[in-house]
Formats: sequence, C-alpha cells, structure tokens
Amino acid sequence: MIQINLNPGSAKKSRSRGAGVNLAGIAAGAVSRVKDPYLLAAAGSALLAVAIVGLMYWHQNARASDLDAQLQTAQQDSIRFTAVIVQKRKAETQRDSVVRQVDLIKSFDNKRYVWPHLMDEISRALPPETWLTSVVQSNASTAAQQEEAPPTAKGKKGAAPKGPPPVDTTSIPMVKAHIVGQTVDIQALTRFMKLLEASPFIQNVTLIKSSIVIADGKEVTEFQLDASYQAPDPSAIKTVPVSLSVR
Repeated sequence: MIQINLNPGSAKKSRSRGAGVNLAGIAAGAVSRVKDPYLLAAAGSALLAVAIVGLMYWHQNARASDLDAQLQTAQQDSIRFTAVIVQKRKAETQRDSVVRQVDLIKSFDNKRYVWPHLMDEISRALPPETWLTSVVQSNASTAAQQEEAPPTAKGKKGAAPKGPPPVDTTSIPMVKAHIVGQTVDIQALTRFMKLLEASPFIQNVTLIKSSIVIADGKEVTEFQLDASYQAPDPSAIKTVPVSLSVR
C-alpha cells in the first residue's frame, strides 16, 4: 500500500524534537547513577568549605576596615595629645621653677626676719616698771665659725673642691639671745619669763643671774636671761598684702 504524506513539515518537527538534548533527564540519570555516599559527603564538605572560606574572608575584610578606621583615629588622637602633653610638661616645668624660687625667697625671709621677730616678742612681753639694758646674740662666734668652716668633702685626688662652700638656704639658723635688764618688782621678772616662754618664736628661757643693784639712788633687781629662737608654727604667722604707690 502506498502512503502519501500530505503534511511534510510535521515529519521534520518530530525529527527535530527527537534530536534535542533532555538536560533534566541527563541530570536525573546522573543522580540515579551516583549511589556512593562518600562521594556525596565529599561534595557536601567541599561546598561547606567554600561557604565557610567565603564567610571568613568577608569577616576579615570587615574587621580590617574597622581596624584601619581605629588606627587613623588613634593616630589623629596621638598627634593632638602629643601637643597637649608638651604644653603640660612646659607648664609643669614653669610651675616647678616658680615653686623653687618662692621656696628660696621664703627661706631667705625666714633667716632675714629672725631678729625682728625676737625683738618684737621681747618688747611685747616686757611688763611695766621693767626695762632692758642689753640684748645681744650669745652664739654669734659659733655661727660665724660654722659659716666660715671649710667643706669636708674632697674632690678628685684628695683635693678640696674649689669655690665657696654651698650656702644652706632652707634651714633656719639657731640664734641664742642674752638679755640683760632691770626691774623694780621681782614678780615682774617672773611674768616676763612666762610671757617669753609662751611666745611661738622663743624657747628655752633660762634665768642666768639676778642681783640687787643701785640705779639712780634706788635699789632695783638686775637680771640676765638666755633664750633661743624657734621656728613658729605656720598658723602663728600672719601675712598682709603690701601695696606701694608708683609715681
């Protein structure tokens, strides 16, 4: 029997469809053929490793960016704080220099006003009907010898160092005063000694001698006292500002 194809295009279409590649079928066949569990585990491990490496890479990049930002901030702070530290050290150096100068001035003032304090306290403690005939420093020769004594320290090769000995500007010199006076009342002498001992500037008040003498035809008691200067408590010293008018 003879068959005639009245639609020749349909045969071409069927042949073209049969010649195409079925990817889904190929994949399903590949999966059906892969039955080894170790191969599947290896493939899963590889995919997991790739994911972990990618995550770690992203995390390290983010951390590196944060560290760079922190480093730049720290460098800027270091530059700014360096200038502040330099100014602070300069101010501290100036402050220490001023403090040393003030301490030096105070030490000289402490030595300079020893006798004014002594004379003021002696005059304030002097009772009525009592007068003084002499107030002298009894240890003047000892103080002079101490100031003129050569230094005991030796330099190289056993030779004494050249130049004047260093001056101690911090300690207050030990001053002893010998007081000679007269009174018409023996009780006034007792009050005088008590007032001297109560002074914050005087200590070690000692009666050396007392005797009856004739002064202007009258009998009076002549006395001799020894007293020492002492550094007072800072609360006992009152300072007042001094203002000078400049013309």
